[in-house]
Amino acid sequence: MAHLFISAAHKSSGKTTVALGLAAAFAARGLRVQPFKKGPDYIDPMWLALAAGRACRNLDFHLMGREEILASFARHGAVADLALIEGNKGLFDGLDLHGSNSNAALAALLGSPAVLVIDARGMTRGIAPLILGYQAFDRSIRIAGVILNNLGGARHEQKLRAVIEHYTDVEVLGALPFDERLAIAERHLGLVPSSEAREAAATVEAVRDRVAGSVDLERLLAIAREAAPFPPLPEAARSPSAGARVRVGVARDAAFGFYYADDLEALEAVGAELVPIDTLSTPGLPPLDALVIGGGFPETQLRALEANASLRSDIARAIEAALPVYAECGGLMYLARSIAWRGTRARMVGAIPADAVMHERPVGRGYAQLVATGEGGWLGAAPGAQIAAHEFHYSSLEGVDDGLRTAFRVARGQGIDGARDGIVIRNLLASYCHLRGAGPGGWVRPLVDAARREALRRAARVGACVA
Repeated sequence: MAHLFISAAHKSSGKTTVALGLAAAFAARGLRVQPFKKGPDYIDPMWLALAAGRACRNLDFHLMGREEILASFARHGAVADLALIEGNKGLFDGLDLHGSNSNAALAALLGSPAVLVIDARGMTRGIAPLILGYQAFDRSIRIAGVILNNLGGARHEQKLRAVIEHYTDVEVLGALPFDERLAIAERHLGLVPSSEAREAAATVEAVRDRVAGSVDLERLLAIAREAAPFPPLPEAARSPSAGARVRVGVARDAAFGFYYADDLEALEAVGAELVPIDTLSTPGLPPLDALVIGGGFPETQLRALEANASLRSDIARAIEAALPVYAECGGLMYLARSIAWRGTRARMVGAIPADAVMHERPVGRGYAQLVATGEGGWLGAAPGAQIAAHEFHYSSLEGVDDGLRTAFRVARGQGIDGARDGIVIRNLLASYCHLRGAGPGGWVRPLVDAARREALRRAARVGACVA
């Protein structure tokens, strides 16, 4: 399997733009490109999936074990001609002193050659010690080349190429001039989702053409094919669904769209039929055995969400009637009484007795560690169980009842108030933190099991009425 790791010297160097362009350029050549994203990210994978034409997969040391990472990489990469992994932050950035969670650690685990994207604005001779330092810091990482970004023109490029050639043995694989037209619109949580951005396909095409014209694709592909052989792992035995299929609603629209492809596939694997719900236009809740409302940007759709009063009422009644519901971040905000943003307040579902308020700065961001309280309802986590999660939200809840039942104590992170997360009301579990659904200890199987119990109860009620 040919594979490349696209990283950078530091955050915001342009590696997402480069990775996006490479995925689209290689796909346009007829290659099957499997994109991967290092870390807990929803938005970059949307763009990478759009560029490559297939779902992007996340690889994350905090949420996944090493064997899970290797298995996912082998399983999805095996059916592609090229696996393209986009890092997060800088190559050696990570959680701890030893870099066990870093991009370099992931590149080493996968045996992937690293390509360093360097934001070269204002740089000339100083680029040499930067590259030499990255090479010397960890000799086990193969830095196969650099792609220079945000260049000031042809003369600037010539100077940098001459410096790099004179002082280092690293290849210059491409050079991109600064072009503000290629900048993907940004928002407080990062890049605007491809599902929402206007003319997303045209943006991807423009990035593809610029990258294809400025980067040596043939050399990159040759480097990818020189990567250390990746031993194929046996297909993990898929556990049986152990019951009848159930209907699980999934909110997917301009307001909600933060889902991992692995989680959605895991739902189907254990017997769920996924029923798409458009919270902006679906007039009522269809017959469901469970409902999932992921993260997103509900604050940008306040009026449309408020206007769909019939669906909001249906969801409130379903929660009151104990429908199993799982909501994360934006989904939690939608289930509150209201959302306030930039002087506008709009009514929401009202199932959670609190009001969501947007702020100018992040309230909670980064990796989180939760401890189960034993009050998690259908999640079933034993008291004291450690649960890895992540969060990134600009909102907080106001008017929260201190006596509200919660599934988690926050050991690291913010949650709803710095101490608690995972609001439990009947069969609703709503948290600011994002939990992994697939894999051991995930929320997918417990939710589907709860959905089956709900389906049996509903069938029993119907039978009693008929009798």
